[in-house]
Amino acid sequence: MSFIEVTKQLLSGFGTTCLLFILTILFALPLGLIICFGSTTRFKPLRYVTRAFVWIIRGTPLMLQLFVVFYVPGMLFDSPIFATLENGRFIAALIAFVINYACYFSEIFRGGIESISKGQYEAAAVLGMSKGQTFFHVVLPQVIKRIIPPMSNEIITLVKDTSLARVISVIDIIFAAETILSLKALMWPLFYAGAFYLVFNGVLTLLFGYVERKLNYYKV
Repeated sequence: MSFIEVTKQLLSGFGTTCLLFILTILFALPLGLIICFGSTTRFKPLRYVTRAFVWIIRGTPLMLQLFVVFYVPGMLFDSPIFATLENGRFIAALIAFVINYACYFSEIFRGGIESISKGQYEAAAVLGMSKGQTFFHVVLPQVIKRIIPPMSNEIITLVKDTSLARVISVIDIIFAAETILSLKALMWPLFYAGAFYLVFNGVLTLLFGYVERKLNYYKV
């Protein structure tokens, strides 16, 4: 099997990897903020339930969560729901990744929000700003600055975690490399696939470094 043929197959799988990564970020970030609000609310029942949910998700392996999302609905309704849908395996993987990373992002958001001193809230109130104005114009810009380093670590981890989607037969780049290994007995495509992850994470590292430099005007 030639280098070009291997590259084509890996690029096809890498497209799925990139799509899973992008969609997870798009859905997990806003969901993480919502979960953050639930875990910091003054309404105790909601706060306890939200924090218990986050604890369960963060305390169990992502691989197990993939199996739960893919298989449990079918067991409950006596029908393989995701297996019968077009792109059902990808959808199941996306749901599991979004829930998992939303919980991690929520804790990062919570830490950033709680790091803002009460004096800034009081100063904004004195200036006549509403709670919404205070959050979006005073708190959020500083929170974004503070959470960039931990958020970048989680996002880079997400790139590598997408390889777990293959356990429910999502055809990502690692699945494609393993298929070549099983059919052609070629080991080097697995290492070649690793180069894709290195380049992807290298680009993200440069991007986050640029963002951190652009946000240096927030002295926190």
